Amino acid sequence: MKHPHRLLGAALVSCALAAAGVGAGPAHAQENQLWISAPYETVLPGADPGGGARERSLAVQVSRDVADGSVPTGRLTVDISEIASFARVSWPANCEPESEVRAVCDFPGMPAGTESVPAATFGLRALPGADAGASGYVRYSAVAGEATAHPAETRIGVGNGPDLGLSQADDQHDLRPGSETSVRTTLSNSGNRTAERTLLWLNASYGLRFEERHANCEYREHPTGTSALCVLDEAVAPGQQYALNTGLGVGRKALYERFDHSVHPYSDEALEEMRGDWTWTRGTGAELDLHPVAAAGAAAADPDIDPQDNYRTVILNARNTADLRLTGSRVSGAAGDTVTARVTVHNRGPAWVASLGAGAAVATVRFQAPEGTTVMRLPEEDCWTSQDGASPTTHYCKTPIYLHEKASYTFEIPLRIDRVVRGARTTVATVNDDPELSIRKFDPNLRNNSARIVVN
Repeated sequence: MKHPHRLLGAALVSCALAAAGVGAGPAHAQENQLWISAPYETVLPGADPGGGARERSLAVQVSRDVADGSVPTGRLTVDISEIASFARVSWPANCEPESEVRAVCDFPGMPAGTESVPAATFGLRALPGADAGASGYVRYSAVAGEATAHPAETRIGVGNGPDLGLSQADDQHDLRPGSETSVRTTLSNSGNRTAERTLLWLNASYGLRFEERHANCEYREHPTGTSALCVLDEAVAPGQQYALNTGLGVGRKALYERFDHSVHPYSDEALEEMRGDWTWTRGTGAELDLHPVAAAGAAAADPDIDPQDNYRTVILNARNTADLRLTGSRVSGAAGDTVTARVTVHNRGPAWVASLGAGAAVATVRFQAPEGTTVMRLPEEDCWTSQDGASPTTHYCKTPIYLHEKASYTFEIPLRIDRVVRGARTTVATVNDDPELSIRKFDPNLRNNSARIVVN
């Protein structure tokens, strides 16, 4: 499925802290890997029409991979010398400035079981007259006990334009199939220019449905759900916020669902890009409108200066089940023949099954070659093998990441008959404990999750 949104995403800038020694007490390199985590990039709005500039916050954390042992209290050093010519910093109480461009921030230790701690959250604001396009790096280093961090950094830029964003709505669990719910979020503009019109993209997965199809939105059905493109004519001025409420029906087929939405300043080019080559159908219900609480500012056609908060995902899981069932096959042939055995995964419902976040297969099956046969070449993108010492080779094949209710997926397994063994057989079974998508959690009947391939 083509993603109709542009998403920079907030990557983590990480660096290792190495420590030597053994025994209890402070964390050791053998026990813990520590990281400094900060936004990869942020853009500061330039001056608004009134001459002021909005502040951005940078949150820095220290975390570790393994929460064993303890990490002592530490010190984070923040260097803003590269951005001092165009930005001003506001230091929090746990940071002590050493100079105009450098501060040291105390952060707490991590006792056993604690995976991360906040190190510092400080504010940045563009200086009056800062040039749009100016950029530089905020650089970080840290020490904790005898450990020293490798430097990390956040790129800081300045831009003029609207900065539309969506707040993150809460995930929802244990929804009842056949019920209704809604996703409530806040649309805001934290830039320094007005977005005269807004382009809103929505996507509800297959087990959900839009409760209303608005006349200023167009809709497209696809195998994993329904997408909508809406053009909102109300101006969104800097500093304004608007409630956005999307009503959703939870279908009888719902299980692992998600709702995605994003906002962008409107342009004809952006709309055409999101439409792509697909066919869209306009809704017939009441228009979806925004009602600003303050007057809009001057017109602007600038792009969004920082799209990292334009896109959000909400998980909506339903209290439902799906019964997977395997069927095998019987094949026959002479020595030297290559025959094709088939194994089919059936979804008997009532729910569809999809891994739309992790992208895991609905089912992975494992099997070994029946006696007297050899498994020939399997598709590399879907299958792999595992050899454990003298044990027979085990083969694994996976389905796609979704399987609709009452649908099935068939694997074709080529077998070369090396010698004829009457009634040779092997068992094919699903792997029920994949951590990304556990069959055991949604399938009420695991007894029918295996089948046989019988040769001759």
